[in-house]
Amino acid sequence: MFEKRLALSVPYDIPLAGHPTLAREMEALGYRDAWSLEVDGLDCFSPLTAVAQGTNLRLGTAIANVFTRGPATLAQSAAAVAEMAPGRFVLGIGAGSAPIVEGWNSGHFARPATRVREMVTFLRAAFAGERVVMQGRTLTVNGYRMTRPPSQHIPLYVAALREGMLRLAGEVADGVILNWLSAEDVRKSVAVVRDAAERAGRDPSSVEITARLMVGIDPPGPEGDTNLRRYIASYLNVPTYRDFHRWLGRTSLQGMWDAWDAGDRRGALAALSDEAVHEVMVAGSAAERRAHVDRFFEAGVDTAFLAFTSAEKDPARLNELVWTALREHAPKRG
Repeated sequence: MFEKRLALSVPYDIPLAGHPTLAREMEALGYRDAWSLEVDGLDCFSPLTAVAQGTNLRLGTAIANVFTRGPATLAQSAAAVAEMAPGRFVLGIGAGSAPIVEGWNSGHFARPATRVREMVTFLRAAFAGERVVMQGRTLTVNGYRMTRPPSQHIPLYVAALREGMLRLAGEVADGVILNWLSAEDVRKSVAVVRDAAERAGRDPSSVEITARLMVGIDPPGPEGDTNLRRYIASYLNVPTYRDFHRWLGRTSLQGMWDAWDAGDRRGALAALSDEAVHEVMVAGSAAERRAHVDRFFEAGVDTAFLAFTSAEKDPARLNELVWTALREHAPKRG
């Protein structure tokens, strides 16, 4: 069994140079981890090097994309962060989605589960200092050996949405990273991971369950509500996430999908029911948000990363909102 951990989801919407100060204060308030994200802003490794300065937080990538970096480059980037935080770095990897891989990085998004499995095989060998020669279905490595392998073990976590990738995580990973789901959805996902681990002859309880939670930090009102709806629409209309929520059985999103496909962006936002919004987004007063996060822990999440979204455009005010929300959610609030 893993202890319950509350984590930062970095980078936040404040300058990266301010993250060491933020991380030190949040560590003092009881946060245990900092996990990075990588979409269309900063890369997933640089924010962790900032947080590593002056803290003892566990650090993790959630995620490093297995398509947008070659095997050796990915291993080297991970080894650099691990050297800054020996014994407390986790490499979380995942396939991402077609827009990221193909639209933004000129790659080819195919056989994502195979690519993740083969990358896990490569990384374990590379981190052990072995000379790696492998011919897979999605990657080929010919004679790579790290001249500066990590001094301590780097756990490998796999980001997973639907059943195939969840089973892969249960079979080969040290942990799973969940994303864009409700607290009740967690139970279905965890059951798949645990079953796969058991079938693979592993201890099901040895796989850590982590999740990024989407948290709206605006005061209740129309502007904040519209921001939540836009945030949902920007993600859950991506085919990968649509398929995920269909697998979960979230038929309440069909109206949004239909309007989006018809080119009616305003109608897509309006088609989202309040219930659907508050299933996948943590929002409301500080007390309501904390209670919602607790439901994720009760459903089986071991470590929760708090990712914030806000409609605020003024940098000074946004900075204030981020710091306030982190203090409101902190395990040690005084």
